[in-house]
Amino acid sequence: MRRRTPKPMKIETVQRWVASVILFHVGSVPAITLAVYSIGVAEKEYGRGVGLWVMSGVIGVLTAAGILAIFQRSLKSLWLVVGLLPTVVTGFYVL
Repeated sequence: MRRRTPKPMKIETVQRWVASVILFHVGSVPAITLAVYSIGVAEKEYGRGVGLWVMSGVIGVLTAAGILAIFQRSLKSLWLVVGLLPTVVTGFYVL
């Protein structure tokens, strides 16, 4: 059997992937936490719950935009919708 030799990977590619994974974790944890927490807050204080819910969407979109910027992609992309997923899912419970 022939063994395949792996192609060498550029250090810039590895750095981009590591930075994007870190940014994804740092951005998605607060976005999901705020989205879920806004459900409970909206039951007692509707205005504060909606405020937290909107902030989760803002953080999610900024996280997705940051990842697109790391990979030098256009910010006019449908991938920004992925940043709104926690907000959209919890929107049924908040509104």
